[in-house]
Amino acid sequence: MKTFEVYRNIRKQAVIFGLPISLFALMMVAILASLLVIIFSFSFGIIIGVLIFNAALYVALIRITNHPQLFQITKVFPKIISNKKNIGFNYEQD
Repeated sequence: MKTFEVYRNIRKQAVIFGLPISLFALMMVAILASLLVIIFSFSFGIIIGVLIFNAALYVALIRITNHPQLFQITKVFPKIISNKKNIGFNYEQD
């Protein structure tokens, strides 16, 4: 008999095949485009190339999902923007 564990991370992002929804949609668009290429091509090399491309795209998307810091761009703006002058006095107690 199968046992299923309780899904407790309900607030996390939805995932399909290990990919977030947007990356899964990108993968499906690539698969549909590759199916069109396969239908209208008569070359065995192109068919193998498309299959390798889809596998490489899936692996790349999984790696991007697992390591999001690879494409993380530093923020340009600071967290707080203030017009107050910094006069250098420290009013806190030592």
